[in-house]
Amino acid sequence: MTVRHFLTLRDLTPAELSHIIDRAIELKALHRQGAAGEPFKNKVLGMIFEKSSTRTRVSFEAGMAQLGGSALFLSPRDTQLGRGEPIEDSSRVLSRMVDIMMIRTFEHEKIERFAQFSKVPVINALTDDYHPCQLLADIQTYVEHRGSPKGKTVAWVGDGNNMCHSYINAAALCDFKLNIACPEGFDPNAQLVAENADRVSVTRDPREAVKDADWIVTDVWASMGQEEEQKEREDKFAGYQVNHDMMTLAHSDALFMHCLPAHRGEEVSAELLEDDSISVVWDEAENRLHAQKALMEFLLLNN
Repeated sequence: MTVRHFLTLRDLTPAELSHIIDRAIELKALHRQGAAGEPFKNKVLGMIFEKSSTRTRVSFEAGMAQLGGSALFLSPRDTQLGRGEPIEDSSRVLSRMVDIMMIRTFEHEKIERFAQFSKVPVINALTDDYHPCQLLADIQTYVEHRGSPKGKTVAWVGDGNNMCHSYINAAALCDFKLNIACPEGFDPNAQLVAENADRVSVTRDPREAVKDADWIVTDVWASMGQEEEQKEREDKFAGYQVNHDMMTLAHSDALFMHCLPAHRGEEVSAELLEDDSISVVWDEAENRLHAQKALMEFLLLNN
């Protein structure tokens, strides 16, 4: 039997994605009732972090613990990967010792090679190209607050980065329109945009992207590893801050999301981030926990 992995959202069908979101909402309710049970009893999650993390590590570790399993944190200092062992060899060995793997790394090609040789499901917890686990949480958050995103308009304001790429995939799976606003030179992957041209558009004007949108999302202008570009990016992204003024162009019940950590006063105003009538970033952050529990359950059951 072919092992199911989760390297991008496109590893799921629309129906499977919908099931995971519904199950995440259910698991969230069960957790608050203290009735989630221990479906992961005796299951072990191996976690490889080549990029540091707060939300990703805590949400995966807590998720396994809440459902009766355990998690192992592995940094490059803790594994032979950091000493030059081939990815293929590490995958063959580790996947014989744990039940499921989660990897947060740089090049997307690394996780694809790891998955190719793994005997257990592999989850992409972030690469330079995609961040699909965050999209599970974002979709769950929209569903909880506003219902199905089908037919809605989503505005991405900022860098055409890994989050933006995952939003393009989400547009295809959830059947929503995606308006991307980014400065010249910071476009998302051109092939990915072209493949989804029926629902994805790119503009240089953030106000145009946000007009009549139902869901607005942004991210930091300089991601991890781009800190030396901070000043240059601040200049390029001038006018791209999402704030109350920009939100007035969206629908009156539009929601604001951000994957965090946020740089208040840069990509988002402090006032908007803290406005609970529009900003759902704290629910969004919590939902990483529940969406990933549902994802791991789905992968373990289907393997």
